[in-house]
Amino acid sequence: MSWAKHKKILAMAKGYRGRANSCYRTAINRVEKGLQYQYRDRKQKKRLYGKMNGSGIELNRKVLADIAATEPFSFKSVLEVVKHMEGITKAL
Repeated sequence: MSWAKHKKILAMAKGYRGRANSCYRTAINRVEKGLQYQYRDRKQKKRLYGKMNGSGIELNRKVLADIAATEPFSFKSVLEVVKHMEGITKAL
């Protein structure tokens, strides 16, 4: 039973650097923190897309990723527009 649990955690820690991918004691901490980040970021992603829909920007995830990779200044301006529109809607 115990080895199966260890094996599961080490499988989830695959790809981590240093001892975090081979030592159970360090892997358990890294995996737990990774799961916390995963949970938080799923919520943040929904918030971001909700703000974008509210501000009238209808760009899908692929286009946004392409803009972020090739034109970082344009992507930054898109985010500023979203933040500005969010501030306006909060004031109303």
